[in-house]
Amino acid sequence: MSPGADLRIMMTTDTVGGVWTYSCALASSLAASGADVTLVTLGPRARIDQRQMLRDTGVHLVETDLALEWQDPEGRNVSDARHVLANLEARLMPDVVHLNSFREATFGWHAPTVLVAHSCVKSWALACRDTAWLGEPRWRRYTERVAAALDMAQAWVCPSRAFYDDMTTIYRPRSRGAVIWNGIAPRAPSGRKQDLIFAAGRLWDRAKNIEALAAAAPGLDWPIEVAGPIDAGLPAGVTWLGELPHEAMAARLQHAAIFVSPALYEPFGLSVLEAAAAGCALVLSDIPTFRELWRGAALFFDPADGHALHRMLADLCADDVERARLQRAAYEQSLTYSLTRTTSAYLGLYEDLLASSRTSAATEQIEVRA
Repeated sequence: MSPGADLRIMMTTDTVGGVWTYSCALASSLAASGADVTLVTLGPRARIDQRQMLRDTGVHLVETDLALEWQDPEGRNVSDARHVLANLEARLMPDVVHLNSFREATFGWHAPTVLVAHSCVKSWALACRDTAWLGEPRWRRYTERVAAALDMAQAWVCPSRAFYDDMTTIYRPRSRGAVIWNGIAPRAPSGRKQDLIFAAGRLWDRAKNIEALAAAAPGLDWPIEVAGPIDAGLPAGVTWLGELPHEAMAARLQHAAIFVSPALYEPFGLSVLEAAAAGCALVLSDIPTFRELWRGAALFFDPADGHALHRMLADLCADDVERARLQRAAYEQSLTYSLTRTTSAYLGLYEDLLASSRTSAATEQIEVRA
């Protein structure tokens, strides 16, 4: 019997950034293992291309139009969210509720809950050294809700050890969490690389630090393309592609010889993993997450030193042997972060929670009879 057979899972998600990619991949893999999975969106509805990522997977999609927690730090939408999600739980009767944001872990769920911490506003602000506004009452309330969520969830998970350490330092949760690396399905690199440097990230997000790459671009022999939401006043020297559908992004990565992430903050970095799986040579900012995940398979630079990034890229563009070595190393390292391994880890966690829940229920029955 498949490990996920007959397991009913209700998973919340949002459609902004990498959480959607993570949720679609994991939900689809869980469904393939035999689980009945319902994916519940908060925030903006999924675009047509995002819905395509769930095509023929057997995953049920429910869209709620509820506010995302980081877009609602005052908590005005909490009551509505609690009501809508409670009704969904009553209708779906899941064995496990898998939450991909904090606020919802403080609701009164009947099923055991797994909370996955993908990022948080306070850790983002600390990494970006932009903390003055955290003292505002609405962001203090946000921080309090995150702390309460970590305490109330039956289990909480981080996608890297580095981010786990950040969360425990900031919030000091009473319960102990776990680290489960994100994973993707294996793919074969095309082998037909172009003289192209590629990056992905939101220009308006200080944590992505994309402007550092733009500053390093002048004078490089190879063009640089950047995928991601953009705004006005774009720096010159870089080709800005805007937001790409997942399949279009994957196609670009197959052709790019080098992938760069100058991020100041990255709890995991799915785009880096997808680039590695496509056989790109990785040039990454020297932050704890990237060191943990890609040590020995990437070049690292100080994200505050644009000159160092320029020199590193110029040297790598000119060095066919080193570039090929890094491409092989990145691909081989990407195999460590397999979707099969990630799915197995979550199924094991779900089973542990269900076993604990059954034991607690049996103990309560004995106590009642006594």
